[in-house]
Amino acid sequence: MEPPRAKKSRRGAQRTRDPGHPAPVPASAAVEAPRFESTPAVLGGESRGQEAGADGGVDRISGLPDAILGEIVSLLSTKEAARTQTLATRWRHVWRAAPLVLDGIDLAAKDLPAGVEILRAADEALAGVVSLILAAHPGPARRFCIPPRHLHDRPAAVDAWLRSQALDNLEELDFCDYWQLRSFPPAPPPASAFRFSDTLRVATFSKCKLMDRSVEGLQFPHLKQLALEDVSISEGSLHAMISSCPALECLLLNHSFGFSCVRISSSSLRSIGLGASRCGNQIQLREFIIIDAPCLERLLFLRQSVAVNVSVIRAPKLETLGCLTVINLTTAVRNVKILAVAPWPINLDMAIDLLKCFPCLEKLYIKSFISGEMNRWHRKHRQFIKCFDIRLKTIVLELYRGIRSQVNFASFFLLNASKLELMTFAVENRADNDAFFAEQYRVLQMEKRASRSARLHFRTERCNRAVHVIHVRDLAVANPFECRCWH
Repeated sequence: MEPPRAKKSRRGAQRTRDPGHPAPVPASAAVEAPRFESTPAVLGGESRGQEAGADGGVDRISGLPDAILGEIVSLLSTKEAARTQTLATRWRHVWRAAPLVLDGIDLAAKDLPAGVEILRAADEALAGVVSLILAAHPGPARRFCIPPRHLHDRPAAVDAWLRSQALDNLEELDFCDYWQLRSFPPAPPPASAFRFSDTLRVATFSKCKLMDRSVEGLQFPHLKQLALEDVSISEGSLHAMISSCPALECLLLNHSFGFSCVRISSSSLRSIGLGASRCGNQIQLREFIIIDAPCLERLLFLRQSVAVNVSVIRAPKLETLGCLTVINLTTAVRNVKILAVAPWPINLDMAIDLLKCFPCLEKLYIKSFISGEMNRWHRKHRQFIKCFDIRLKTIVLELYRGIRSQVNFASFFLLNASKLELMTFAVENRADNDAFFAEQYRVLQMEKRASRSARLHFRTERCNRAVHVIHVRDLAVANPFECRCWH
């Protein structure tokens, strides 16, 4: 049995301020501009590959070829990449020669105090730094990311940025408002945003309006990842945009509106993320149909506030599914191996029905409260236990308190799943309660477990999102329900 990890305390320093006169934000606090000195300070020697390190040794990194140094710089944050010019004479030209990565998220100030004027000052400072970087770098560019509120606040500046020669052959375009500092009406991106359609590999549009005339006739031959979050787009334009991406692997439709039905036929899609919410008087998603997706591996549902009818006609490689709130299947789906569910609440009968629907299931994530029903099973499910091969290897139960109904629920799997390797419980306020963990080990009858390799793990952290957006895009993440960003 593994103890939970201690929960970290994150408390910011308290500030006292006259609410009627918010403190001004200096430019350095809003955005710390990268340095673009024409004659940067030389911290090392002049000889290539022989610059002295801090410990008196040889600086071997500076001796690497320019191409490798450029790749190193392109992996740094925007601010740190520009600062490499000041390291030594050897590094002076590397930043300008490397593909430009301009990420407004890296440049923006963090933890700003509330206040409209403060946020506007920060945005103004960020806009100034973006213009400075684009003027200093000759291109080409790999990534350009700015918050979509700039589309509303300064459309002419955004258009000028996107027309900059430094952004030629851009591969990643990201209008994403990660922190949602303030509300603003959606605005359409300028036509210049689509001049990169031939070279884009990743595109994220957020809190904007995609007009029919903007996307009509466009082709994205190399686009692999497309995300539309809080975007207004018509049904016809949405289908046209998806059809224009023959290499598309990851599609995210999160809280977007203007369409009621989406039909997917794609020979390249591997991952789909879907989120729906109420959009006032706007047309909102009601039906999502996967007609033919031979390469689709995962279908992920983000937090939803409206019911969406989902149909899967053909997706032979679909192995990861969730997080579902309602499941209505008439035939068994044998290819799904990873499933997350969040009905409210769930009982053992429902869980057994899930096993019948997904007989090859290996990992089950229950992200809702287990019913207060007693969940007795010894007699009721005797025939199921005798005839069914439970293949589960991993089970995660959230909102676990150790009450009798939950103990009965968990013990069913511990005593009958012969391939079980790990059962994880997300508990609250039990960080140092060794007596509680010892008691659970006893009442769950671990000494009688069907799998001798099965173990228990208690954790106090719980993610507040069913699926992270990054997991829709990152196909390297084998399991999108294993959150790595605890809150």
